[in-house]
Order: sequence, then structure tokens, then C-alpha cells
Amino acid sequence: MTNSLDEDAPPDVALRSDEISNIFDKRESSVRSYCRSFPATFSSAKGSHLTDAAGRSYIDFLAGAGALNYGHNHEAIKTALIDYISADGLTHGLDLATVAKQHFLESFERLILQPRGLDYKVQFTGPTGTNAVEAALKIARNVTGRTGIFSFMGGYHGDSLGSLSATANRSHREAAGVPLHDVTFLPFPSGVMAEFDTLTYLRSVLLDTHSGIELPAGIIVETIQAEGGVNVAPSSWLRELRTICNDHGILLIVDEIQTGCGRIGPFFSFERAGIIPDIVTLSKSISGYGLPMALTLLKPELDFWQPGDHTGTFRGNQLAFIAAEVALELFYSEKISERVAAHAKTIESGLNALSAIDERIEVRGLGMLWGADTAAIDPTGEIAREISQRCFEDGLIVERVGRNDTVLKVLPPLNIGDSTLNEGLAILNAATRACLSR
Repeated sequence: MTNSLDEDAPPDVALRSDEISNIFDKRESSVRSYCRSFPATFSSAKGSHLTDAAGRSYIDFLAGAGALNYGHNHEAIKTALIDYISADGLTHGLDLATVAKQHFLESFERLILQPRGLDYKVQFTGPTGTNAVEAALKIARNVTGRTGIFSFMGGYHGDSLGSLSATANRSHREAAGVPLHDVTFLPFPSGVMAEFDTLTYLRSVLLDTHSGIELPAGIIVETIQAEGGVNVAPSSWLRELRTICNDHGILLIVDEIQTGCGRIGPFFSFERAGIIPDIVTLSKSISGYGLPMALTLLKPELDFWQPGDHTGTFRGNQLAFIAAEVALELFYSEKISERVAAHAKTIESGLNALSAIDERIEVRGLGMLWGADTAAIDPTGEIAREISQRCFEDGLIVERVGRNDTVLKVLPPLNIGDSTLNEGLAILNAATRACLSR
């Protein structure tokens, strides 16, 4: 018989049904965001579909904000994880040498680095992309002895204080609660700056002894600004940026957290420009299964770290190593680059159909990262919000990004089926037509 005064005994109190349904509002912080745009309680997922607790299915054009390049619960990855857990493999290992880590590193070298002639040290940082960016910024500053970083208007690199200093979004920056220092923002070649010679401006800043801006330790850039509104940097622009960094002894940091792991077609999005960054950050889909994992790749001569200089309890996610090893094999066995190229044409055609509804909608993107910008129709973002909401009601999850969230971002799993992709695009088309005809 349980002692009623035993403080360790669980309370014999049941939640009412209304309390259960409102538990998120009751107990979860108001910082949550995605659930406000997609108000359902999800219970399962497979491939390119999510299912809610009521049994309704949704096509997923969000893919975990790019963390699920291989969709939900890919059978090959799931089987490897189950086998590993069943065999009592390590689930936590700090930075100990483990068989799981060994196999991942061997696969990463064999399948990714060697075929591309890349020579990078691999640093396992904390489990999310912002941790990889933090490490990259520290590397640049310590190697060069300089403190400044150049970033770009529209860029997003994370929300911890170091990476947040390089993030341009004003509302994110205001949430820091403290001033953010040592980052200079430069114009990115998109939007109102598309016709502006941004790199001539950059060169003038670096060469002008009266620019008031010190030579930076590094320049951090996304080859495609995803959260910034799907803004694509031209390959020629990226090559010239690499040249400028070489000329001035500045480390080039490429943030591949959302654009990497095959999202654009090649494994790294910078491959299209034929450049080799000094430092690369990876996260999101490197595990291939949504398991937390982040890497900072650095040229060997930049590996200045002393043991324990940059550490974290969860920098060695053993389950993510298992998943990632399989995901790297899938990149080739499932011919992801070819599938992305084919799907890209379908997505571009589907989004161009939105421009046919209203020519003010601007379509841009590469691979399987695309956006339809409604800013010219409604710069407040209300139309985009209505379209996204209508899509959700009709069974499609599609996110909004960019200035005032005016851009509908299409980010499906890379291995989505043709019929599912076309169905999702049809829902988006119908929702756009309905919202603009009112």
C-alpha cells in the first residue's frame, strides 16, 4: 500500500481531456514557432508524409527545415539504428573513439572528401548547426589573431550569441538581450542589391585605409540564403569572393547547414562554383534521419585547437553516426544528385505556374530549395501567411521565410515521389489561386 505522505510516490491524479489538449499552451514556452503555423498534434511520419493524431495525412514540404533530406523513417537508416541499439551499441560517447564514429569517418573520407579532392579535418561540435558556426568563428579569430567577421545582409547562421552576431534578422538579434559585436554586414547580390556590384564594394572596404573597418578574420556566407528568402549567389560571385579572401588573407567560411548534403544536387552546394572554402559548417541532414549532429570542417593547417578548447557533452552522437554512415551510402545508391536535378525542373515549373496566376510572384532557387516571393503583392507577408495556412488546411506543409516572411519556401525530402511532389505543387497552386482571387 502506497504511503500517502511518500513524496517519491507518483500522484494519483488524472488530467482532464481539455488539460491534455492544452498541455502545450499550459507548459511549453511561448518561444515555439512552427506549431503556430501548423496547428496539429502529429503522431507518425513516413517518407514525405506526416500524420496527425486524428489520422489526417500531410505532404511535407518542410522536411524538418532541411534536416530530413531522406524523408521520415527511411527503412535502411531505421534498420541500421534498430540493429545497433539491439546490439547494445554505445548511445553516448563524448569524444571517445568508437566503432560508430570510426565507420562514419571512414565513409565520409571515402565517399565525400576523397572523390572531391578535399582535405579537411572533421570537428564534431555540439549537436546543432549553431554550434558548428560558433566553432568556425572561433577558429577564424584564433588562427588570424583578428576579431572581426564579415557576414551578409539576409544571412542566417544560428541563434547562440556568437552565431547570432553573424545573423542578420533583426528580431532574432533583438532577442539576444545584449549588444552583438565584431560583425560587419555587407550587401548580398539579391533583391534591391541584385544590380549592385557588391564585391567591388567589398574590395573598396578592404583597400580603403579610411573605410573605418578593420580587416576581418573571416567571411561567412551561405551560397543560397535559405531563411533569408531563398536568395541565390551566382557561381561567378562565389568565385570572386574566394579570390578576395585569398588576396587579403581572410578565411572563407561557407555555411552548408541547410544547403549541404545534396540539397542543391552536389553534396556541397559550393561545388557548383568550383571553390574550396577554408572552413565548412554542416548539420541538419548530415545524419539523414533528423538526429542531432553537426560538423565543422577545417583545413588541416587551421586545426590549432588544444585538447578540450571547444567541447560539449553531446558532440559525439553515436546514433547519428550510425544513421549518417547509411545516409552517405544512400546519396550514391539512390542517385540523389540525379533525382534532385529531375525534381528541380518539376518544382521550378510548378512555381512558375504561380507567376502565371500573378506575375508579381518572383520564383527563385536551385536544386530542391526554392521560393515563391509574394512581396510585390503584399510586403507585409499577410498573403503568404494566408496561402501557407490554406495549404495546411488542404494537406500540405509549406514554410514562410525572408523579409516579413513573404517567401513560400519549397523544401521537400530529396527522395520524394514524383506523384507526391506534383500533388503538393497542385495544392500550393490551388491555395495561391484561391487566396489571390478574393
